[in-house]
Parts: sequence; structure tokens; C-alpha cells
Amino acid sequence: MTTDSLWQLLGDLPENPSLEARLLSKVEHPDGYYLESWSLDLNGEERVPAYIATPLTPSETPRPLVLVNHSHGGMYHIGKTEFITPSHYLQGPSYAKTLTDMGCVAACIDMWGFGDRMRKESEMVKEMLWRGKVVWGMMVYDNMRFLDVLLKRQDVDSQKVATIGMSMGALQAWWLGALDERVHVIVDMGGQVDAETLLRQGYLDKHGFYSYVPGLLKHFTTLEIQSRIVPRKRLCLVGSHDRNCPLEGVTILDEGLKKAYEAAGVPENWQTILYGCGHQETAEMRADWIAFLQKELFETEQPA
Repeated sequence: MTTDSLWQLLGDLPENPSLEARLLSKVEHPDGYYLESWSLDLNGEERVPAYIATPLTPSETPRPLVLVNHSHGGMYHIGKTEFITPSHYLQGPSYAKTLTDMGCVAACIDMWGFGDRMRKESEMVKEMLWRGKVVWGMMVYDNMRFLDVLLKRQDVDSQKVATIGMSMGALQAWWLGALDERVHVIVDMGGQVDAETLLRQGYLDKHGFYSYVPGLLKHFTTLEIQSRIVPRKRLCLVGSHDRNCPLEGVTILDEGLKKAYEAAGVPENWQTILYGCGHQETAEMRADWIAFLQKELFETEQPA
């Protein structure tokens, strides 16, 4: 991992965390699924709270896994709670309810600075920079180590792994897909952000400090990072009036990725869908990603 030039831009990352996982509780949630609460050692620095949701009905075979990435929205106290209680710009029912009803195992952690790990974002970024670390790198790293833990579960099918998120969670979804080939299916909502377009249009403050990687644009364009996902399956959902995702940049990335997927011989594995809305998940988006995951996780064989 450390030989990857993209990873090298993500700061000094932890080495050999124990991946010790402690189950705190397992309850039957009123929405109709089992909710497990966990405390994890993913990074060797601070323990990471996690939720894992599973269907009530037993299965004789392992289930598809969906790693959910919570959003930002300036709601630092929420974090993984968004997994079980939708934020105001998300549709209901919750990720946990929707995904377990489909027959998936679903999971979500509190990312750095959120939920039970809440702290002031600007101070966290400054401290990490002083220590040679990058917040975004640490966030992606935690999710990869969380995937290590999840893929050890007997109820998880390691050949059917998806990730999904909105806003910051969407950025996390496609970055995770770009850096970890164990993720077969990616869904991102309101996170299709071309960095150069954001610069040209003066929208840098539409995104928090957490997502800025020192020196990134000296070495990579957004398209080059996202092209690492090819030929795996990805669905990108964006509001045409979402100023967090300038439409010019969405178009640039869509055109570039169409060419990349066509060159790989799988043009059907990439799709951008635009909706007449702002920075939110609409009912139509919800229906589209459910249908996409249903097809890709339950009706399509994933590569070994």
C-alpha cells in the first residue's frame, strides 16, 4: 500500500493496527433488523465505534456487504447515527433498514471528528498536519481497516462488496473504490467533485478542511483517481443544482469515465444520473440506487 503514489500523498499512516474488535451489544432494532454496536482498533490511536446491521431472517449462505459512509453537513455529533436515523437531506427509511430489507449486511463507523469521536474539525486538521498526517488519509485508512474486520465475518460474501454514501460519504465511497479493489460496487450521491472545476468556480469553501490533500493536484487529477475504479461498477447520482458538485465538473468526469469504461470494454458499468435538485437525496435517487444494488449484488455474479 505504501508504494502506491496516491497513498503516499495521504500522510503518515498507522502501521499494523491490532484490528481488535469488541462487540458491545446486539439488539433487535424496532425497524426490523439486528443492530450490533462495536468498539474497534483500526488505527492504533483511538478506538472506533461502529454499527453493523443484519437481517432478522437467517441465511444459509453469506450475504452481500454494503459499507455505508456517513455524510458531513456540519453535524459532527451525528456520525454513524445517520446509518440508523436519516439526516434531513436523506430519504427514509434508514440505510440500515433499507439495506437489511434487501438482504445485505450493512455497516458504518464514526469517522474522524464525528459522533463519539467528535472534535473541532479545524483543530484536528492542524494537529494532523503538524504530525505529518492527513485527515482524509486517516479517514480512508479507517474504512479500509474496517473492511478488513468485516470481511472476516462468516455472514459476509467477500465477492459481493459495495460502498455507498452522500456528500462527504460519497467522496469516501469513490476514494475507497479507487484505493481498494475489494470493493466491487460503488454508489455516490452528491459527491462528484472535479477539483480543478471547483477551483475555477471559486467553490472551495463548499467543502470542509477534511477533504483537502496536500500536493494532490501536482500529481493527480480527479479523473485519474476515479479511473482507478474501472472496470468495476459505479453509479453516480448528482443534483443538477448542487453547488457542491459544479455541473461543469460533473460533465468533465462523466465524459472522461465514459471513455475509460468504453476502453475497458464495459461501458455499461458506469452511469451518471442527474436530477433536478440540489445537495440532497431524492425519492427517485433512492429508487435508482436500490435497483442498482439489487441488480449488482443479487442478480450479477461478481468477479473472483
